Amino acid sequence: MAININSVYKAVLVVLQQEKRGVLTPVEFNKIAAQSQQEIYTSYFDELNQLLRMPQTSLAYADRMALLDEKIQIFKRVETKTTAAVGGFPTTTLSNVNELGSVIYLAGGTTPGREVQRIQKQDVYTVNESPLTAPTAFYPVYTYENNVLTFYPSTLPLGANISVNYLAFPVDPVWGFEIEPNLGNYIYNAQNSVNFEIHQSDQPLLVDKILGYAGVMTKDQLALSLATGKEQQINVDNQK
Repeated sequence: MAININSVYKAVLVVLQQEKRGVLTPVEFNKIAAQSQQEIYTSYFDELNQLLRMPQTSLAYADRMALLDEKIQIFKRVETKTTAAVGGFPTTTLSNVNELGSVIYLAGGTTPGREVQRIQKQDVYTVNESPLTAPTAFYPVYTYENNVLTFYPSTLPLGANISVNYLAFPVDPVWGFEIEPNLGNYIYNAQNSVNFEIHQSDQPLLVDKILGYAGVMTKDQLALSLATGKEQQINVDNQK
C-alpha cells in the first residue's frame, strides 16, 4: 500500500512547528520528498547486495529477504509492446525503466513465446557474421540502448508482441494544493496529489529524511542533526 503524502506532510509540519523550526512550503516539500523517496528506493538494492552475502532465516516475520522482496515487488512491471521498423530493424521503445529483466518474444498463434537473449551493441556485427551465432526468427537477440529495444535479425515480422519485465523508477510524489482565497492558506487537494510509492514500513525513515533536508534548507543544524540521528537509529534497527 502506498504511503499517503498528506500524512507525511502533516507529520513533517508538526515536528517543525513543535521545534519552532519554521515552515516548509508545499513546493519545497515536493522537491525534497521526491529526493528522499529516490534515496530510499536506491537503498533497497544496496541492502539486497548485503543480504545476499549473509546467512538467511526462514522464520515467519523475520525473513529480511522476503520483506525486501516485498518492497521491490511494488516496482516490478510487465508490459506488452509491439515492434515497428526503425533503421531496417524491428524496435520498440520503453520508458521509466530502472532495471531491465526478461524480454519475451510472442510470435502469436500456436507458437509459444520465447525469451530473447540480450547482446551488447558492439557485438552485433560479430554475432551476425558467424553462422553459429547468427540470430534467427526462432532464436532472435536484442540490444538495449537509450530506452530502445532493437531486435535481430531484420527479417523478424513487424507488429510482433514483446513482453517486457522490468523494474520501474518510483513516480515523484506531489502534495497537490489550492490556495484559500480569503486567508491565503494551502488547502490539500487529493485529486492533484501523487502518493509515495515506497513500502509503508519505510514511512518513519521517509519522514526523517525529509526533516533532514528541511534542516538543510533552513540552515537549521539542530533539525538536521535530530533527523540524521533518527535515520541512523532506524538503519541500525533494520540491520539487527
